[in-house]
Amino acid sequence: MISPEEIKVQASKWWKPLLQSKISGAVFFPKVIDRIGKVKSDHITQRFELLQQEITILYHHSKNQTGIGYLVKTAGHNFRRTGSHELPDAIVFETMEDYLFFTGKKKEWNVFLASYESIMSEIPALKDWTWEHCLWLTDHNVKWVDVLKVCHYFIQTPRPNLYLRQLPIAIHTKFIEDNTVLIKSLLDFLIPGDIRDLTQKRFAERFFLKYNETLVRIRILDDHKLLDGRFSDISIPLSDFEKAEFTAEYVLITENQMNFLALPPIPSTIAIWSGGGFNISYLKRVMWLQHKKIFYWGDIDEHGFQILHQLRSYYPLATSIMMDRITFDLYNEYAVEGFRNKSERLGSLTEEENEMYQHLKTLHKNNRLEQEKLPQVYIDSYLGKISKK
Repeated sequence: MISPEEIKVQASKWWKPLLQSKISGAVFFPKVIDRIGKVKSDHITQRFELLQQEITILYHHSKNQTGIGYLVKTAGHNFRRTGSHELPDAIVFETMEDYLFFTGKKKEWNVFLASYESIMSEIPALKDWTWEHCLWLTDHNVKWVDVLKVCHYFIQTPRPNLYLRQLPIAIHTKFIEDNTVLIKSLLDFLIPGDIRDLTQKRFAERFFLKYNETLVRIRILDDHKLLDGRFSDISIPLSDFEKAEFTAEYVLITENQMNFLALPPIPSTIAIWSGGGFNISYLKRVMWLQHKKIFYWGDIDEHGFQILHQLRSYYPLATSIMMDRITFDLYNEYAVEGFRNKSERLGSLTEEENEMYQHLKTLHKNNRLEQEKLPQVYIDSYLGKISKK
């Protein structure tokens, strides 16, 4: 026989559909639980006392006795050995009040009603959003007055190009940060055409706001092409880097910062460091790089080739340097054990690069030669020929 606790578990599954019915105007009650545990003849003959206890508990918490909550409906059952018995047959919640009393959700319901009324009076266009995200409306911690202020502002100014704390909204400066998940969901619904990057989870970067951007460091390796005739080493925000214009013919990207700083002069070449490793992804939207001869220099290890593979997904013609078998064998004494890459094959590698990658996978140890362990004399000699590649 079903227990009051099991009834509550079942009734709790109706909470979200109930909220949605209020928004859509659908009739929700009465609501019936008809699977309450089938009584068999041996329950009457062998465990009658236990069955009586279960029924007594069921009635004790029911509307039949308290006047509110779930109602126990009965039906006659005939058993061959014991005859006819009137037994519980279904549980019914007849009204909203019965349901809210039994589940203890009266306060949440009132919060929901107040939240829904506030939203509809301010931004009726959010009705479909409230249906999908109705549980947000039951959270008494949400300050909908301020949330809707933010929504109104972005509807009127969908691309502010300001920092969060600069937004002219009458809320405290950290309010959006404290409510990012909710506000992001609302703005995704309200201004879908004004999302800067659908893949970006960070609020400022997703919408058109300023933020503390990644800095890209650039070294001009040709003294004849210094910026303003003076500057050879600069760092600029990624968005400015994407719009920049450099006359150099070659671009050299390094994984390690110290190697980047120690690069020798190279004609018509600039060097880029975007944070090292898989931060190479910061460079994926730099359109002007499409027109440059790109060289990539990373560690000779499985991850180094994975980064090269990633770079080629943005710039297919990028060329690797000092990541070859000759370099690895020359300085094999400096090799150490490196991390493994699960990929058996990286599709964008050249035949020579793939042979090196497969060789590294066969090594049980000493499968990583870090670029900073190469002698500077070797580096300078190799890079002296870069413009001829």
